[in-house]
Amino acid sequence: MGEHKLGEHSTPKPGRRVSAVVVPLLGLIAVIVGVVLAWSNLETNVGWFAYAPLSNEVFVGDNGSFISKETQLGLGIAGIGLLLLAFWAGLAMGRRR
Repeated sequence: MGEHKLGEHSTPKPGRRVSAVVVPLLGLIAVIVGVVLAWSNLETNVGWFAYAPLSNEVFVGDNGSFISKETQLGLGIAGIGLLLLAFWAGLAMGRRR
C-alpha cells in the first residue's frame, strides 16, 4: 500500500497521451480552417458616398468594418486555434519541469 520499489517505473496514463496529440491537432486544424475561410472571402464591396441631400433614408453600415462577416468569422476561428496551440505549448512546457 503506497510502497514503490526502486526499479519500478510508473507508466503514463492513456488519457494524457491522447490529449498530447489531440489538442495541438485540433488547434492546427482550427488555424488552417480559419485562414482558408478568411482568405477565400477577402473581396467585399464598400460603397463610398459623399452626400445625399434629398434622400430620407438612414444609412446603417455593416458594423463599421471593411471586411466581410465570413472573413471576420475566419479570423476568429484562426484566433481560437492559435489560443489553443498557445495553451497546449504552455502546458507542455510546464510538464517538462
